Amino acid sequence: MRVILRSDIAGLGHKGDIVDVANGYGRNFLLPRGLAFVATDGAAAQAESMRRARDVKDAAARSAAEDVAKSLVGSPVTIAARVGADDKLFGSVTAADIAEAVTSQTGVDIDRKQLHLDEPIRTVGTHLVPVKLHANVEFPVTIEVVAS
Repeated sequence: MRVILRSDIAGLGHKGDIVDVANGYGRNFLLPRGLAFVATDGAAAQAESMRRARDVKDAAARSAAEDVAKSLVGSPVTIAARVGADDKLFGSVTAADIAEAVTSQTGVDIDRKQLHLDEPIRTVGTHLVPVKLHANVEFPVTIEVVAS
């Protein structure tokens, strides 16, 4: 069964894509939920317009993400934390703490889910934290943890 997707579906495709799916999956899942519609000859033009709109929206989002990346790459973000012996922190600096510090110091609003921090920061010093704002825009933010 050939269907045109009305929204992005993980593992299947993006909005406006024409995909082949099993008859039962299309008839029992995609069509009743409004996630897709049957691909006919006339619907191909509609699918093309959906793809063009998706590409324009994606280009605008990528441009905005690149602008944010340019403003954040050059400026380190400082976080003050209580420190014990051997420059180890009491507690840790988490992705939520970093997102809050970036927002307060630079004015750029970043969600903690966009920060890819493997584990919380537990030492004083300079750390590079990767940020992924868009599928094609990933950059490091310099975090300086200082003793308070």
